[in-house]
Amino acid sequence: MKIVLVVACALVDADRRVLIAQRPQGKQLAGLWEFPGGKIEPGETPEAALIRELSEELGIETQSACLAPLSFASHSYDGWHLMMPLYVCRKWQGIPVAREHAALKWVRPQALRDYPMPPADEPLIAPLCDLL
Repeated sequence: MKIVLVVACALVDADRRVLIAQRPQGKQLAGLWEFPGGKIEPGETPEAALIRELSEELGIETQSACLAPLSFASHSYDGWHLMMPLYVCRKWQGIPVAREHAALKWVRPQALRDYPMPPADEPLIAPLCDLL
């Protein structure tokens, strides 16, 4: 079975809200809400991948020192397996904009379950709620 490494980020604002992004039409799992992030390229660390993805997807800049690992998801999809560490980031430069997603939303951790998410993202909610 092919293992795909991706990385995700819970951006947390000063009001302890978390940023989620809606997957665009035409992509797998379209319409579902997820934590921003993406694939780790060959030779890339998870932190470097996340810094690149946040810049590409949201137009914000951060650095490794601002990324704190919190949890990870391990989920089997049809024919492949996803490994996804989740980092928490509270410091970044810029205002997040949806460059690749249909929409962005700041939500309270307890409200995350109100948004349909891909199966791999769902187990990441509980550790976030515990932290925040």
